[in-house]
Amino acid sequence: MQNTAETGPAAPLDTTPLLDAPYAAYAALREAGPVHRITGTDGQPAWLVTRYDDVRSALADPRLSLDRRHATPGNYRGFSLPPALDANLLNMDPPDHTRIRRLVVKAFTPGRIEALRAPVQRIADELLDAMAARGRAELVTDYAGPLPITVICDLLGIPVERRRDFLAWSDALITPDPSRPQAMKEAIGAMLEFYTGLIAAKRAEPGDDLLSDLIAVRDDTADDPAGDRLSEDELTSLAFLILFAGYENTVQLIGNAVLALLDHPERLAALRRNPAELAPAVEEFLRYDTPASLAIRRFPVEDLDIGGVRIPAGESVLLSIASANRDPERFPDPDRLDPTRELSGHLALGHGIHYCLGAPLARMEAEIAIGALISRFPELRLDVARDEVRHRRTIRARGLISLPVAW
Repeated sequence: MQNTAETGPAAPLDTTPLLDAPYAAYAALREAGPVHRITGTDGQPAWLVTRYDDVRSALADPRLSLDRRHATPGNYRGFSLPPALDANLLNMDPPDHTRIRRLVVKAFTPGRIEALRAPVQRIADELLDAMAARGRAELVTDYAGPLPITVICDLLGIPVERRRDFLAWSDALITPDPSRPQAMKEAIGAMLEFYTGLIAAKRAEPGDDLLSDLIAVRDDTADDPAGDRLSEDELTSLAFLILFAGYENTVQLIGNAVLALLDHPERLAALRRNPAELAPAVEEFLRYDTPASLAIRRFPVEDLDIGGVRIPAGESVLLSIASANRDPERFPDPDRLDPTRELSGHLALGHGIHYCLGAPLARMEAEIAIGALISRFPELRLDVARDEVRHRRTIRARGLISLPVAW
C-alpha cells in the first residue's frame, strides 16, 4: 500500500489488506508513513494514524473531539443512532463526559468488580460443565460469548430470555450483512424499544442491579439545578453502552486469546504449569490481538499536525490501536506472543480521559475464562484446519466468527 500522507485526500487507500491480513498491512503502513488517507468504516474518507507515539498522544489530545458536531458536514455518517442511544460517553467531550463518567465510575470500583469474581467463576464452570461431555465445542457461541453476556446482563439486571436477542442485535451493528441493508436499522429500533421498556419496568420495580442504581441516580438528579445530572437519553444510552461494550470487547478478547494459545502450544503449556501468570498474560493477549482495532473516531476542532501530517479541522481521524500495539519502536519483536514482556504501555483499553471504564471487569473475566478452560481441558486443540478459522470482516474490531475446538 502506498503512503498517502504527503499526497493529500485525493486517493484514499484500499482497506482490503486490513481485512485479510491486518497486522502485515499495518506493518507496511507504519513503515510507509505515520498517517494515511483511507476509506473509513462509514464509507467516508478518514485519516488513519498507525504509529504508537502518535496514537498514544492523539488519544489524550483535547483538540481531537469525539463529538460529531465538530465533523465537517457530509464528512461522517456513523451508525445514525437515535438520541436515546447516542448520548453516551463515546460521543462526548468534557464537561458532559466528566459529569457522566463521575456518575458511572462508582459502579466499577475495584471492590465491586472483585465481588463479581466468584459469580464469574461459577458461570465459567457451569458453561464448561455443559460442554465437557461432548468432547468438542464451538468456543465463541458455547463459551466466549455466553460468559460475558451473562455477567454483564446479571450486572444490569437484564432478563435471561432477552439475551439471545441482544446477541443478534450486536452482530447486526458490528458486522452488517450487505445482503440485508435494513438489518442494522431494525436492530437499532429493537434495541431502543427494549431499553425503553426495561427502564420503565425497573423504575416501577427496582432490583439489586446496576441499571436500577442508574435509574435512581437519574431520578434523584433530574430536577437538580446544580451539580451532576443525568438526562433520560443519557440514562438509556448508558445502559446501551455498558451492555454493548461489556459484551463485544470481552468475547473478542477471550476468543483471540484462546486462538493465540492454540497457535503457541509452548505458551499454553507454561500457563497450565503456572496459573499465577494468567493476569500478566491477559495484558499480552490484549496487546497481541487487540479486540478494538480502532479507537472511536475523532474530529479535530482546529487544523493540527499528527506525525508531521497536516489534518484539517472537522475531518475524521481513526487511531489504530491494533497497529500501535504492534509497533516495534515501542514493543520489540511485536509479532511474537510473549506474556513475560513489559507491557505497561499497551493501548488496548485506551489512554487518557476515555480509558475504558470496564477494564478491570474485562481483565478479570478473561483471566477466569481462560484459566478455567485450559485447566478443565488439558488436551484442548483446534477442531478444524488452522486456515479455516475465520475472523469477522471489519477493520473496526478484531474478533472470531467461530472457533471449533475439541479435547
